[in-house]
Amino acid sequence: MTQTAPPPTSGLDRYFGITQSGSTVSRELRAGLTTFLTMSYILFVNPQVLGNAIHVPNAFVQLLMTTAIAAAFGSFMMGLVAKYPFAQAPGMGLNAFFAFTVVLTMKVPWETALGAVFISGVLFVLLSVIGVRQAIVQSIPSALKFAITGGIGAFLAFLGLKNSGLVVSNPATFVGLGSLLSPPVWLALVGLVVTTGLMARRVTGAILWGILVTTLLGILLHLPVYPGGASGALQAFSGFSGNLLGIFGTPVWPGDLVGKMDLAGALGLGLLHVVFTFFFVDFFDATGTLTGLSQKAGFLDAQGNMPRPRRLFAMDGLAAMFGAFMGTSTTTAYVESASGIGEGGRTGLTAVTVGVLFLLSMFLWPLASAIPAAATAPALILVGALMMEGVKEVDWSDIGESLPAFLTILLMPLTFSIANGVSFGIISYCAIKLLSGQARKVSPILYVIAALLLARYLFLVNE
Repeated sequence: MTQTAPPPTSGLDRYFGITQSGSTVSRELRAGLTTFLTMSYILFVNPQVLGNAIHVPNAFVQLLMTTAIAAAFGSFMMGLVAKYPFAQAPGMGLNAFFAFTVVLTMKVPWETALGAVFISGVLFVLLSVIGVRQAIVQSIPSALKFAITGGIGAFLAFLGLKNSGLVVSNPATFVGLGSLLSPPVWLALVGLVVTTGLMARRVTGAILWGILVTTLLGILLHLPVYPGGASGALQAFSGFSGNLLGIFGTPVWPGDLVGKMDLAGALGLGLLHVVFTFFFVDFFDATGTLTGLSQKAGFLDAQGNMPRPRRLFAMDGLAAMFGAFMGTSTTTAYVESASGIGEGGRTGLTAVTVGVLFLLSMFLWPLASAIPAAATAPALILVGALMMEGVKEVDWSDIGESLPAFLTILLMPLTFSIANGVSFGIISYCAIKLLSGQARKVSPILYVIAALLLARYLFLVNE
């Protein structure tokens, strides 16, 4: 006898399909808060990065405000229109490429660089509407889709280890073990044990509780785990300007950034490769992220396809366009959304919650600064571990399947790029199938994509 889903309890439930997805309003709200906490660092990091290239009055505050507005808009579109629990914000990596490569190295005016970001967003939307992005996702074999999820998990875990200071750069070995006596390291390790214990005991909201407990521990023990000390050193929590009202900050309209993009300059022949690079990196970064998150949330069907793909991908492109208009580098889906999914977020209400919190952060951004990286690092590590589960579905006895999957997983954290992992996985998969006499097992679309990816790596050496 087939069981029917319980009827929706409210208009909110009906719109987002909360009960139908097996979730609850409280769970979705909690998931949204968890996602926001794990990605709120972008409010401070994005202005720091873009501030190297964008010089306007009160640049840091204006860039913080436009970051919050772009993140809120992107998350609202993903939640209200696409109805997915994925948050969006200006992407790390792309902001560094924007600032240090395009503006500072290539001497492209920041207004023109924003125009290039906007044009790349237009291309995203067009390809989404006509179904090209959906066709590309469908052409990716199951082994690579599972590997993308696992690779994103490895990337998240590496990000958490880096943020905690447990893994540090080393001139001799590239990476090394950080000092175990460092307060951020042992605070993150304590947080990891506490959060894991809560999850093992199936405590509701374990990840969120882990973040809050770790933060409180750092504040009560006056641990130097916050940036802002002398000569770049870490410092203990300094409070909210001496009183509770210090948690509030007055929003500033980013008037020197909004609408300043130069479309005509970006369309110049000499900058088309810049447009293509923005387009390429975000295309495969976002496509890989959205595919991996969809697999983690259980949205993919037996053929590996996701529901409402055109809307999903179009909202990603629309967010990039809006972000460029507001004055920030490419806005894209955030891999940290996996933390909210880990808390049970399954509907667009999770993303909408993130959007609301980003808008509130324009008034309460000092409060967001109370969450140190050492407190969110355990969440990233744990969610990364959980995302490795699907790797068992890869046929590791078949080298034609296992090597591309292995490269996909390994290169994401080691090159600090989801796009690179996806790219090398696709290129190696097609090459191996072609040389092993199994060319017909691969979609023609995937061969075209592999050729374009290979051409990019061979010829766009000035990226």
